[in-house]
This record gives sequence, structure tokens and C-alpha cells, in this order.
Amino acid sequence: MTEELKELDLQVGHRRVGRLMRHNGIFVVRTRKHKVTTDSNHKFNIAPNLLDRDFTADKLNQKWVVDISYMWTREGWLYLAAVLDLHSRRLIGWAISHRMKRDLAICALERAVALRRPPKGCIHHSDRGSQYCSHEYQARLRKHGFKVSMSGKGNFYDNAAMETFFKTIKAELIWRQTWHTRRQAELAIFEYINGFYNPRRKHSALGWKSPLDFEAIAA
Repeated sequence: MTEELKELDLQVGHRRVGRLMRHNGIFVVRTRKHKVTTDSNHKFNIAPNLLDRDFTADKLNQKWVVDISYMWTREGWLYLAAVLDLHSRRLIGWAISHRMKRDLAICALERAVALRRPPKGCIHHSDRGSQYCSHEYQARLRKHGFKVSMSGKGNFYDNAAMETFFKTIKAELIWRQTWHTRRQAELAIFEYINGFYNPRRKHSALGWKSPLDFEAIAA
């Protein structure tokens, strides 16, 4: 909030902003109870953890992280598969479905590949979910030349950067209203990602720049 105000040429400090927020009843949206979506009870091969909780990257398309999260609508659950570039924290691929199947993860991956055309050797990090360990998904990774990395069993800290994105979109969008239809939620997510998160939302890890601004400077 402070950085947004400074961009508008309002020179204020964190303490003053905090005081004004409390005075006007503006509070942080707290994290809710976690719903487990990872199905690691399968017989597919498991890759080693190449990322090893190092969420820094010197350049684009060096390290990608992926995961699947969820939201509730009055029509039922809706699942969001996402691909994040760790250099710019930009969401480079995503897909939505009412079913949490491997096709959902594959769709998000192929959209990211179409956008970025990553070089061979880019690290692809995921959890041990059956969607990412499936033969079909792993075949796509081999085809595109990725180095495969996976989190430890049940350890979400191994994919903390992706978890942070999901907490952010839930706090800033999903938990703020009741979603009557899946279509309504899907359109809102599209607007949030393409209209706010990638082009405008500032990140402390990027020197308080948005993902697209950071990429433009890096280029």
C-alpha cells in the first residue's frame, strides 16, 4: 500500500499508512484453512528436488514452478493450475477447470511454453501430485527439454513461491465475495491475472516493481 501511494507522489511512511488503514477499517485478509489437493498416493516415478528451496533466478526461463489450487463456487469446486517464472514472478501459464485432472496441468504448461519457448535445461518444479507425475505430463516435459524437480512428500515449503501466489490471489480476489457460477469466477481470475497481477501488482522481491515492469527493465 505504501509503495502504491508513493507511485502517486504521496510521500508517506509505513507507520502512517498502517495507522490510516486501521482508522478506516482496512485490514489484511488472513489465510484460511488449507485444503489438500495433492494426490501423491500413486506409483509414478518421483524426481529429486533440484530447486532445493532456492527461489531466486538470474534470468527468465531458468526456473519455473507449478501447482494447482482451488476455489468454491455455488456450482461446486473450481481448480486453477498455474505456472510461475521465478525470475520475474510473472504468471506465464494458467488453466481453469471443474476437474483436477492431468489435462488441466498440461494445458497450463503448454500455454506457458507457447508464450516463452524456454531453452532446454529450464528447471520445472512441482509437487508429487499425480497430475505432474503422470506419464503424459512427464512426456511433455521431456519433449520441451525441462529438468524435472519435485518437492519432498507433503512439504509445501519446497514450493513456497507458488504457494505465495495462491495465497495472494485468494486474499485479494477469491475470498472477497461469493461466487455464484464457475464462469463468473473464471472471468474474475482472468481479469485479476492479466489486468492486475502481471502488469501492476508490486513485489518486494522485485524491488517493488510489477512482473511485467521488471521484465521490461531486464530486457
